[in-house]
Parts: sequence; C-alpha cells; structure tokens
Amino acid sequence: MLPARAHEFWIEPSGYQVDIGQLLVADLRNGQEFDGVIHAYFEKRTDRFDLLQNGKTTAYTGRMGDVPALQTRPDADGLLTVVYQSAPQRLTYESWDKFAAFAAHKDFPDIRARHRSRGLPEEGFSETYTRYAKALIAVGDGRGADAVTGMETEFVARANPYTDDMSGGLPVQLFYQDAPRGDAQVEIFDRAPDGTVAITLTRTDAQGRATIPVYSGHSYLIDAVVLREAPPDDTAVWQSLWAAMTFAVP
Repeated sequence: MLPARAHEFWIEPSGYQVDIGQLLVADLRNGQEFDGVIHAYFEKRTDRFDLLQNGKTTAYTGRMGDVPALQTRPDADGLLTVVYQSAPQRLTYESWDKFAAFAAHKDFPDIRARHRSRGLPEEGFSETYTRYAKALIAVGDGRGADAVTGMETEFVARANPYTDDMSGGLPVQLFYQDAPRGDAQVEIFDRAPDGTVAITLTRTDAQGRATIPVYSGHSYLIDAVVLREAPPDDTAVWQSLWAAMTFAVP
C-alpha cells in the first residue's frame, strides 16, 4: 500500500447536476481509488476556495469545521467550476521506501538519482505538498466553459461534459505555471454507477492536452503531480503540487 501522503485529494459533490436554488454540497476528500476520508473546512488549511460561473468568480468562505466543506445554493444557470487550493503541508519521511513508492507511482523513476545528486539523506528528510483541485458541476442547463483559474498547476476541460458530445471523450489540458505541461502522466479514476472504480493512465501531448475516455452515467477524477526541488531557504527538500479535477457524464 502507498503511504498516506500519496493519496489523491479531490472535491466530491453530492450531485454533479443541480437545479437553480437547490442546495449544493460537496466534500473535500483524500484517499485511494476514488474512495477516501472527508475533510472538514478549516480556513488555516485553505489558501483559495472559489466558485466560477458565467465569467464571474466568487470567493467562498465556510464555517470552521463545516462538513460538507461546501454548502451553497447557486442562483444562475451555467457550468459551475469549484476551485480549491490547500495551504502547503509538510511531511517528513523516516524511510526512503515510502518516498520512492510515491515518486514511482506518480511517474518520477529518476528520483533516487536526483536525490543523491543533491547530496541529500535517504531518511529524515521533508517534503511540502499543495493540492489544486477543481470540480465541474452543471447548474440548471449547465451551459458554459471551464477556464484557466491561475492556480500554479491545474486541469482545464476543453469541452463541457454536461452539454457537449462526449462520444470521443473529454479533452482536457494540463497547466503548470501558466504554461501547458507536456508529457505528463495523468491518472484517471472512473467510477461506474454500481460504485466500481477502474484506474488507467494516459499522458499529455506536447501542448499539455489529453483525452479522457468517458461513459454515460459515470463520474471521474483525474490527477497529475509535479515533483520539484524545494527552494534553498526551505527546510523541506522537495515540493509536490497535485492537480485534480472531478466531473460526471450524464
């Protein structure tokens, strides 16, 4: 089993399609295989929590300890993009194996060579990690488009899964520091109506684009990780940035 640190983090609404004025609730979840524990809302753990719809961005502020973390009543038709950025958190690895397992799973097979080239110890070292999660939710007619939101890394849907033809899959684009991130691993979690989850991998092309195969009635989580050196003035030696997006197909 992978260490807890390698678990995905995502936004999971109670429903991906809601009516205007209907209560929309969504959990912040952390786990494996599209199943995980629910996290309460805490301001100190949150750097950004926004609702984007019809070209307008609204900051969302929950109450401390709220479960579900998001509780709102949308007042307009359109595609709603929920954006959540966590505050950076720190983990210390007491053994090399746990860090290596995480890095291998997220497609960094050269991590040991990179680590050793920096003269770093293989135990007792730290990493900081930050989560950048989005969820696409249809309100009313659900029309509209996802967009770049300015997070350091993020997925952007290049079609609307609720209104566009999904027979060829959902095209997405992965960004890192405002530029397309090419040749990056994307992990796809596909949950069927009966609750079973299939996991597959794909890669972005040179323009950061990938197509996610989708099926009617299924919900999806996609995930991609950046693993980079921490700044010299940081007591951690590595930083990981996790991009995630959830959506469903009617």
